[in-house]
Amino acid sequence: MRELLGRPASRRDAVLAALAGIVVLLAVWSVLHHWVHGREQIIDTPVYQRYGAAMDEGKVPFRDFGLEYPPGALLVFALPALGGHGADDAAFVRRYEWLMQLCAAVAIAAAAATALALGASRRRLAAAALAPALLPLALGSVVLSRFDWWPAALTSLALLALVLGHRRLAAAGLGLAFVTKIYPAVALPLAVAAAWRARGRGEAAQAVAWFAGATLAVLVPFIVLSPSGVWDMVVRQTTRPLQVESLAAGILLALHQAAGVGIELRSGSGSQNLAGSLPNALGALQTVLQILVVVALWVGFSRGELTRERSVRGAAALVCAFVALGKVLSPQYLIWLLPLVPLVGGRRGARATLLLLAACVLTQLWFPFRYWQLVAPLRTPGAEPDALSSWLVPVRDVVLIALLWTLGGPELRDTAARAARWRPRAR
Repeated sequence: MRELLGRPASRRDAVLAALAGIVVLLAVWSVLHHWVHGREQIIDTPVYQRYGAAMDEGKVPFRDFGLEYPPGALLVFALPALGGHGADDAAFVRRYEWLMQLCAAVAIAAAAATALALGASRRRLAAAALAPALLPLALGSVVLSRFDWWPAALTSLALLALVLGHRRLAAAGLGLAFVTKIYPAVALPLAVAAAWRARGRGEAAQAVAWFAGATLAVLVPFIVLSPSGVWDMVVRQTTRPLQVESLAAGILLALHQAAGVGIELRSGSGSQNLAGSLPNALGALQTVLQILVVVALWVGFSRGELTRERSVRGAAALVCAFVALGKVLSPQYLIWLLPLVPLVGGRRGARATLLLLAACVLTQLWFPFRYWQLVAPLRTPGAEPDALSSWLVPVRDVVLIALLWTLGGPELRDTAARAARWRPRAR
């Protein structure tokens, strides 16, 4: 049996693995509606429904109503609301979940195709297709009511195009994903570097042009209709405060429990955030750290041969850096990693997938079941937040840092070593 699973996978194996993953996903999706998962949820679908109903009534996004998401997200809000279903809660949710299951199925199929293109064994192919289907059970009901499967599917398709050598198409796919959820842009330098290595500077410029073209094709119509509305969305996305679930906030929660460090919570920007000079300063430092790490990963992965395997690992590492080091770390952000991390091969990939599983489980232990026990007391001076959740948040965040190091440690070490040896030339 071990020898059979270790054989190189065929196209037939990839199709069967993708179908198996989709069937498992549908079963997991059903389970997440029942038992403990179905009793307590924190959902975003009413917000999506409101946007969808407004568009179904003929209102123009950004001009006639404000929107906190990039315009690429509008499609998955509008489709479930067509035909007046935006006014019917049950019909909208049913249609919306069908659409998200379709996006998740596309991500799984793309992962299976990518594994096949990598020359994976049957065992690795099965892991690449089944892990994204099973991990939502570990992450919990948050996967049901967030639209993050849509950018995850676009990113998975772009990565498949990159692995197959279609670098311009990969860049365009990343552009479409970027105007849906921002984060996929961190993988663009991989496509540009691959294009440069393959056909020189001109091909790299073409990749950038395809990314820009796809981005502008979605963005420009809304800029023309309402430049102020689009600018307001950009400001809201780039100036968010330190969310309570982020790494720096988790450190402050731990310090509050261990040493009594004072913390204060304020709601805004669609999340619960820590307020005050210390959280603001830590949030700024964390943003700088995020940028430095992402740049270090770009440099590290761009040096040497950018093989298909390193491209896949690089994409997973970059998205993980964006998640783990961002000022905002909502539970649904882990969805972005589900189709990417299990694609990484070897023992490193196995360790990374186990770390992702741990991060999902730790997230579900407090979200949504203990979330309000954590944040509600922080609104009242002198009240104590839930101690267990106060420790689960930083532990989960540390696990994500370990995942980042597992995925990109060699490249980060190499870039740091080169930076330490660098000396400016004397004139």
